[in-house]
Amino acid sequence: MTSDIGDLIVLRPEGLYCPAGDFHIDPWRPVDRAVITHAHADHARPGHRRYLCAAAGQTVLRARLGDIDLQPLAYGDVIAHQGVRISLHPAGHVLGSAQVRLEHAGRVWVASGDYKIQDDATCAPFEPVRCDTFITESTFGLPIYRWPDTGEVARDIVAWRDECAARGETAILYCYALGKAQRLLAELAAHTDRPAFLHGAIETGTAIYREAGIPMLETRRIADEPRGSDFAGELVLAPPSAAGSPWIRRFRHAQQGFASGWMRIRGNRRRRNYDRGFVVSDHADWPALLQTVRQTGARRIIATHGATDALVRALNEHGIETGVFKTDFGGED
Repeated sequence: MTSDIGDLIVLRPEGLYCPAGDFHIDPWRPVDRAVITHAHADHARPGHRRYLCAAAGQTVLRARLGDIDLQPLAYGDVIAHQGVRISLHPAGHVLGSAQVRLEHAGRVWVASGDYKIQDDATCAPFEPVRCDTFITESTFGLPIYRWPDTGEVARDIVAWRDECAARGETAILYCYALGKAQRLLAELAAHTDRPAFLHGAIETGTAIYREAGIPMLETRRIADEPRGSDFAGELVLAPPSAAGSPWIRRFRHAQQGFASGWMRIRGNRRRRNYDRGFVVSDHADWPALLQTVRQTGARRIIATHGATDALVRALNEHGIETGVFKTDFGGED
């Protein structure tokens, strides 16, 4: 998409850039000033000179990036930089995730980062923000992607663990370590009081969520259990990178599942050789994308990362000017 010269946000080789304020949003190359929407690795990268993020997300961002020059900003508070008014608003994606609202010379733009509108007790709920131009993610921008109730999915996960227990198997559930795992633990707490076991990569983020006061199912670290422990009948949460690794050898007999929006398509489960797929996503599904666009009241939409073609076509058919920014975001689910 070719931007007009007066656009408040444009696409540069480093990432999304605000010319009036001379700063970037979630840049993928090192820059002087970076506004970060959330702490996932494809949006929050090392090497920037200065960082700005939502105050609710500063702990997890520092845990990922270490000793950085970071300015936290509370949701809804406004700071001005070179005449651009900047505020951050809840995106409902993970703990501390934010949309970036920019106001300058009578124009209002919002860059959403990643977002979802489903209920999630582990982060502030998504807040629709009125604007002239809305930059929306499109990770799951196809009509087939429609999410079930997450509480019902959690009930299914507990039933799966019990089925595994009856066969003397461990139920290993792969899920992203930051956000998805903690959301599952919060949902599971309503359906079981039996602790879940965690891979070390998930424990770090879970500890940060607990420090933020978020109630979750009791957990134990696999690394703390004696060598040779039998995990038959237990639920184990692990990152997708653990699949096929030597770490898996600790479990004598196991079924392996994946909690992801990609599991909405059954062929994805078969191709990845998972025994079970559970549809849980921290991104907006197709109805949520369309609903959010309507709620912003934006006259212009710019779609980023994901299945942008279908979303652009659908919005254009409804008379909404829509284009695409080709970004370097990975779109974790």
